[in-house]
Amino acid sequence: MSNLSILFPGQGSQELEMGRDLAESWAPAMDLWKFAEAESGQALREIYWAGSPADMAKTDALQPALTVVNLSIWLYLKDSIKPIATAGHSLGEFASLGASGILSIKDTLKAVSLRGKLMSQVANADHGMAAVLKLAQSDVEEAVEVAISESGKELRIANYNSPAQYVISGEKAALDAAGAVIKGKKGRAILLPVSGAFHSPLIQEAADEFAGYLQKMDWNSPAFPVYFNATAATEKNAEKIKEIMCSQMTSSVRWIEIIANQYEAGATSFLELGPKGVLTKLLVANLKGKDYEGKGIGNLEQAREVK
Repeated sequence: MSNLSILFPGQGSQELEMGRDLAESWAPAMDLWKFAEAESGQALREIYWAGSPADMAKTDALQPALTVVNLSIWLYLKDSIKPIATAGHSLGEFASLGASGILSIKDTLKAVSLRGKLMSQVANADHGMAAVLKLAQSDVEEAVEVAISESGKELRIANYNSPAQYVISGEKAALDAAGAVIKGKKGRAILLPVSGAFHSPLIQEAADEFAGYLQKMDWNSPAFPVYFNATAATEKNAEKIKEIMCSQMTSSVRWIEIIANQYEAGATSFLELGPKGVLTKLLVANLKGKDYEGKGIGNLEQAREVK
């Protein structure tokens, strides 16, 4: 693939036995699992190779485990592919940091292990997130504004995933109010199985603690362009990248703009490294009417086809 962008998925892409075939046949991948287990204090292989969906959905285990899978596939393929860009969706952004050399692989896994712990600690029964389908962005924005006005509670668009899919995040009273508006506009609002209002100011305390940790890490300029969630743009300066990532946890994910900007910069092939191919499916709406290739690589067999 020429003009290649590498995409890394985030939470929601987990599946049973993810990363197992690669780890059991390629020692560097198994080493990542063991390192992440030691760093997170979680039995990640037991959870993701033989666990229940409920256990696999827990944020403190999921963040290091999925990042291991994403980066294992990257490390296996990196000598065979030459990307002109990369981006990761929410948690997946950290795999982009590791792949591009902004953070070392080990520092990336340390960061997501802490991120997962902190985000699991902000669990709040009055906070949540909902996917919004079948509405234009302007209608979703209006629903959010009306809900804030009616409820007096916090709400925002957390993920701009595609012109056909948005995610709103905030307090339950505002989510309920928005749901009524969305239904009135013939859209759908589907509550997500998450424990907090991620990518919103409601998790600012966790974001501040995480930012303090990120400040102490070694940051580098990227080996190839990374498009950041919070800005939908690239950045070469390591200090500025650190600032962007310190705000990532409470910033919206501007995925529609990221894909549009990558395409405009010349990316016409998109390779998603991680389970399920969620981001590959989003390309259909994000690049509607445009000429592009999209492919997901989620296991050893698929990776061998590329290598």
